[in-house]
Amino acid sequence: VQLQAFGGGLVQAGDSLRLSCEASRLTFSRHALGWFRQAPGKEREFVAGIKLNNGRTNYSPAVKGRFTISRDNAKKMVFLQMDGLKPEDTAVYYCAADVRIIASTPVRTHISDYDHWGQGTLVTVSS
Repeated sequence: VQLQAFGGGLVQAGDSLRLSCEASRLTFSRHALGWFRQAPGKEREFVAGIKLNNGRTNYSPAVKGRFTISRDNAKKMVFLQMDGLKPEDTAVYYCAADVRIIASTPVRTHISDYDHWGQGTLVTVSS
């Protein structure tokens, strides 16, 4: 599994940005993909995730209502639409694949559940 995240950049508070994650050799019918972020001096945290078979999603409370995760199975891509960005959203954003998830399990949020990681893309939100 190879993941490549892109789309980060420098924006102002209140702006929108869309991150993309290109996933190769990932079984979109069975797996899940999540977005995590790591701010300077902080631990990596779960942002949003999506089950690739049924589109069910999960969001962290910090981004719920502002961020939207979606997928394009045909293109093997997952997106994170980020609206109403705040300075505290500044972080390196990573996409990661959960290939051990079973069909009946909701999107998982722990870092240890995700075995494959992309290289990260930096999002900087100025006030």
